[in-house]
Amino acid sequence: MLQVGLTGGIATGKSTVSRLFVECGAHLIDADVLAREAVAPGKPALRKIAETFGREMLRPDGTLDRDCLGKVVFGDPKQLEKLNALVHPYVAAAQEQRSREITGKDPPAVIIYDAALLIEADAHTRMDKIIVVTADEQTQFARLKARDNLSTEEAKRRIAAQMPLAEKVKLADYVIDGTLLQEQLRNEVQRIYDELKRQA
Repeated sequence: MLQVGLTGGIATGKSTVSRLFVECGAHLIDADVLAREAVAPGKPALRKIAETFGREMLRPDGTLDRDCLGKVVFGDPKQLEKLNALVHPYVAAAQEQRSREITGKDPPAVIIYDAALLIEADAHTRMDKIIVVTADEQTQFARLKARDNLSTEEAKRRIAAQMPLAEKVKLADYVIDGTLLQEQLRNEVQRIYDELKRQA
């Protein structure tokens, strides 16, 4: 098995790249899915969020109010750090569990762990290889505003809240330009997958 961390900045095209890896034959573990599961009603992480940030972070049905929490943590590094410290241990445990399950069924698997905060959460230290998806800030900005229907100010805040892409690239084994045309992107992912498969 080969565990490959896939990360990048917000709106760089990371989700498209992870989908292309799956088309090549890789197994995908998505940190966002694990994080959503970690904060589901009745889960300890959700209880800790309510205790730390206040009950107003919960909707009347007991689920997490993501918009409300987002307003508190984006733009405030201390609050964001506090949130990540609550959720990341549960996400890490779930990721290791999924990796074991995949390897049990497919020992030479290439497992792509798609995580925006791979490096910030120190999860890159558990990976065999690191892939960083990049895009210029103008593209990130335009995609983010269109995708999440954000104001200019909000989009700027979200990009600024992340570790600079240049810092992530320093730790990368592979860098993929997320602004490539679809066909070029597919070829680049296939080339990297073939290389990773040989190492698995």
